Amino acid sequence: MMTEEILAKYKPQKDNLIQILHEIQDAHHQQYLPEEELIKIAKYLNMSMSSIYGVTSYYTMFSTKPRGKYIIRLCESPICDMLGSDKIAIKLKEILKINFNETTSDGLFTLESSECLGLCGNKPSMMINQRTYTGLNEDIIELIINDLRNE
Repeated sequence: MMTEEILAKYKPQKDNLIQILHEIQDAHHQQYLPEEELIKIAKYLNMSMSSIYGVTSYYTMFSTKPRGKYIIRLCESPICDMLGSDKIAIKLKEILKINFNETTSDGLFTLESSECLGLCGNKPSMMINQRTYTGLNEDIIELIINDLRNE
């Protein structure tokens, strides 16, 4: 869906910024907000670019850099950390051969950390795009990544 079509769904009010950003990012095949799209949003909502960048840099779910088809967000809250998210992080970096805030060379995976996913009672947890995974261990991580590679 084109940015203009998305913008047309919303009244030109600043209150709609978050929803517009989400929808435009989700519509982009690299799951990010290119600068030219942010300029269109700023004009439509009569906002400054610094205000737009303030929002996109504050919320970790937004990205102004191209990302992979699958965005992996590993919970690194103190509870998940105590339950082994550090081992999961090591395994993810080993399997994907990237660090946090990087994308694999094939453009398939981007690895990010999250302060909390709200799934504290379920061992280490992560999200891949909109799907949550809980009760993680190193073997499960390998299976999940291999399944996604084979899709």
